[in-house]
Amino acid sequence: MSDIYSEDQIAAAERLLAKPWEFVRGIPSLEFLTPADRPEIAFAGRSNVGKSSLINAVANRRNLARTSNTPGRTQELNFFTVGAGDFYFVDMPGYGFAKAPKAKVEAWTDLIKAYLRGRPTLRRVFVLVDARHGLKDVDHQILSLLDEAAVAYQIVLTKIDKLKQGALERVKSDVEQAIAQHPAAFPVVLATSSEKRLGLAELKASIVDAIA
Repeated sequence: MSDIYSEDQIAAAERLLAKPWEFVRGIPSLEFLTPADRPEIAFAGRSNVGKSSLINAVANRRNLARTSNTPGRTQELNFFTVGAGDFYFVDMPGYGFAKAPKAKVEAWTDLIKAYLRGRPTLRRVFVLVDARHGLKDVDHQILSLLDEAAVAYQIVLTKIDKLKQGALERVKSDVEQAIAQHPAAFPVVLATSSEKRLGLAELKASIVDAIA
């Protein structure tokens, strides 16, 4: 039983996100953006934070989002729809370190910032943070950008199976204290593991809550 959502909310989210997922297109630059005609949910995070693995776990699909051990593999804004296509699910390029030419990394970063600043249908950004490392300077930069753009966001800790319970609780507490200073931050920090499928029910309910 979730401390945040009711059994009915979790069941409804499971039903919705169990429907067929469809890849719409990859957006290499803003001129190729899809029309802003429906709610959008975006997933952001540092390179190699486990974003693709978590998206695949949420969709219960093995290869919906491409996973790689090479940081910086996602190079576009990848748009998906679920079920009847009533909302977009956006997989954003990883920010921070990437094994790519500096100019290309800067282009991805500019794309991320432009999208976050100018998308009126963006309902919530789920910012993924590796539980082993906590918030880094580059994460704080993105959080400040989201505050400035007045885009609601929620922190999702990843890879929690790599930590002992006491260490996880300390990291979660530190993150909660940090985001208390950010006006656009959703106050509840979610803790997940794609590998062990931990915390997925609450994450799915948060996604559906954001687009409701």
